[in-house]
Amino acid sequence: MADSGIALRLLGRPRFRAAAMVAALALLTGGPATAQTSNAPRCGTGVHEDEALGLVRFPQDQIFCPVLADPKEPRSFASLLRGTFPSLDDPSGRGTTIGSVGIGDSFGLVRWGGPRPGEGVQLDVVGSIFAQFDLGSPSNDLINADYIIGLPLTFRRAGFSTRVRVYHQSSHLGDEYLLRDSAIQRENLSFESLDVLLSQALGPLRVYGGGERIFRREPATVESKTVHFGAELRSGRAGPIQLVSGLDVKSPEQHDWTPAYSGRVGFEVARTAPAGHPVRLVTIMLEMYKGPSPYGQFFLEDISYVGAGIHFSL
Repeated sequence: MADSGIALRLLGRPRFRAAAMVAALALLTGGPATAQTSNAPRCGTGVHEDEALGLVRFPQDQIFCPVLADPKEPRSFASLLRGTFPSLDDPSGRGTTIGSVGIGDSFGLVRWGGPRPGEGVQLDVVGSIFAQFDLGSPSNDLINADYIIGLPLTFRRAGFSTRVRVYHQSSHLGDEYLLRDSAIQRENLSFESLDVLLSQALGPLRVYGGGERIFRREPATVESKTVHFGAELRSGRAGPIQLVSGLDVKSPEQHDWTPAYSGRVGFEVARTAPAGHPVRLVTIMLEMYKGPSPYGQFFLEDISYVGAGIHFSL
């Protein structure tokens, strides 16, 4: 856990953010000229041609498209955000600037592919770390880190897909933030939850909906239910670049069903790969959020922000 905290603090410093931008440019400009994938959906990368049908052990890709605008969707990203964060805001009322970074990946365990290429049922294991840094502090203090590990079971048939996921989350305040004031109290927040999403693609439009129920939690005062739905719109991948946008809505019982709105809009660049392999995606988006906080240790607060970020599907 200590090693993870050191890595997260490094990611919050300017020199490491600059290195991340250089790496992003390399991803955007490199790679072979063409790629062939099996029935690649607008919202995802497609699957390897030689893994499109039948039983595949440890598949190298996924059949459920990641949710574009969900702040808790496992992915790797770096965002610069400015807004209202009650636990951080200056008493003068001026807004706060934070850096939000994520490191996430999904590892396929088994897929039963078919009846058509790119369809089937798949079981994965997924892990991610989400961290936020106060960029207004002298040392870019780590303020919160959420650690998530889960087992998603996914299904796809043509434009319809589902994801049923069991996951664990634990959340921790940063050491520097705790040292600011002896009055700051850390919540020992951890829980296990089951969430379900149903998704339907209709040409350039994708709609989805479902919910989540926590079945073990600490502290016991955490409410258990959340309603989740949203929509995405994409221009289509006629070339290496497509326009993307999404609105994600979560309505938690914890906040008397007050909705949290997360919106993103930008463009997605497909970095091509050798024939038969899925592309890699780099997405640059403007972001906005308003509602109950998605950051674990601040789950009782309402926040709002606008910003921009770069997201990777590797």
